[in-house]
Amino acid sequence: MSKLCTQQTDSAKLTWFITFLKHTLHNYDTLIVGSGLAGLTTALHLASQQKVCLVTKRELNNSASSWAQGGIAAVLADGDSIEAHIQDTLIAGAGLCDPEVTRYVVEHSREMVEWLIHQGVPFTKEADNSDYHLTREGGHSHRRVIHADDATGHAVQDVLAQKVRQHPNITVLEQHIAVDLINARKLHHRSNRCLGAYVLNRQSGKVITIGAQNTVLANGGAGKVYLYTTNPDVATGDGVAMGWRAGCRVANMEFVQFHPTCLYHPKAGSFLITEAVRGEGGILKLPDGSRLMPNHDTRGDLAPRDVVARAIDYEMKKRGIDCVYLDISHKPADFVVSHFPNIYRRCFELGIDITKQPIPVVPAAHYSCGGLLVDQHGQTDIPHLYAIGETACTGLHGANRLASNSLLECMVFAKAAAAHILADTKFEVPKLPDWDESRVTDADEEIVITHNWMELRRFMWNYVGIVRTDKRLARALHRINLLYDEVHEFYRNFRINSDLIELRNLLQVAELIVRSAMERHESRGLHYSKDYPNMLPEAVPTVLEPFNYYSLLDESHGIGTRPKAWKKN
Repeated sequence: MSKLCTQQTDSAKLTWFITFLKHTLHNYDTLIVGSGLAGLTTALHLASQQKVCLVTKRELNNSASSWAQGGIAAVLADGDSIEAHIQDTLIAGAGLCDPEVTRYVVEHSREMVEWLIHQGVPFTKEADNSDYHLTREGGHSHRRVIHADDATGHAVQDVLAQKVRQHPNITVLEQHIAVDLINARKLHHRSNRCLGAYVLNRQSGKVITIGAQNTVLANGGAGKVYLYTTNPDVATGDGVAMGWRAGCRVANMEFVQFHPTCLYHPKAGSFLITEAVRGEGGILKLPDGSRLMPNHDTRGDLAPRDVVARAIDYEMKKRGIDCVYLDISHKPADFVVSHFPNIYRRCFELGIDITKQPIPVVPAAHYSCGGLLVDQHGQTDIPHLYAIGETACTGLHGANRLASNSLLECMVFAKAAAAHILADTKFEVPKLPDWDESRVTDADEEIVITHNWMELRRFMWNYVGIVRTDKRLARALHRINLLYDEVHEFYRNFRINSDLIELRNLLQVAELIVRSAMERHESRGLHYSKDYPNMLPEAVPTVLEPFNYYSLLDESHGIGTRPKAWKKN
């Protein structure tokens, strides 16, 4: 009898210990979702004083940051100035940049580049090895883009990812995708502070609960909402969708940047031809060899991205052609190969020698200038929830991002968010509820997910692309609502997987893009409407609040301190 009691006692202790581990093994000071430059930089700035968990849905190096070719804009040359960089950014942003944020980011540009150099990033130097080589891109008045050949993002990611993996205070969970945030409201608290997130292990199919005093959404943009994009497959708008569902405002989602030069080839996939090719003398041409840009803008091939993308789109539709051409073959072959080794290699693999032939290119969805509205510390509307990088709308990019300002923004706001987190008062995260799968079953058919994914991407490309109309936007919203009903039913009744999570998020982001576009009755920056072709005299951000459409929030519940928009809507 005593032996049986002892066994039962031991069994109870084991059960208690497993339960204890279940609820404490996944508690951290800060949870970071996303492993691009924003996430890695934040983790490294926090890890000296905190236990950090970094979640990434593929491998650590799989992010849009890693695909960035051009470089990082910073005031480094003697002939350049902070004022010139600010002015170039404001001009590209078409009146919607926050001047205070723009100055803050530009003034910290040199500091961030020097930090990367200190980490060991191998930026390209001049031929005589005396100084770093700076290139010029569209919209810039000076050479100020520091780079590592034509694969800057990859070089930066490799260095920082290695440091993150080696740091004892950083736990990396690869092959894990965040499902939804956990708010104190779920625990019937009056406060709406963020307490962590539910995260799906893509390999086991199990959802784990991660508690954290602070959560940072750094999981990139939503390029995969469009049929043609330069983004990797992971760019499914997860952070924006999660933040919106939790009660955050979003801003300027209508401003989707279409990069003007994506390689056009049936086997190329999403391969970007960096803007630096035009910065180093590349010329856009029509199939007959005539120059394309002089008829559209006095700045020619160095016009900002929105201008160039619309010009290409116009000429393709007008002439019924599949692509245009970017030609740098007039430059010496060794110059082309040394400046653009990865582009040369990839094109050569596809039978295109860019030292002798022009490159066939088309516009493709590239970057989202909008996102979760944040303050200068990267804080969202929800206490202890931050958003950085392409997930956030800081006010820097306005209606159109200036080339190579994105990686700079990632680092500046990552450091700012980390400093704010470290200075904040700590609190004890309560016991969080586990993910409930008691009322769901395995899906009988998953073709619904694949079909809806492709339908969404096609009609977003056709109806919410470079040129828009009220009728096209209405059609897109109608289709989104129909798909949302199907996906919501699937989500409610079956066990989730990463494809379903991503589709759910893409649908949410697509709706936010369309609703934002519907609210802007003008053409400005990246948003061009045939129904409203003129620009209004006053530039005003588009700010959407969740309860305006879904009554998700009640003011009496409180959603924390709301950051001010740079202009009232």
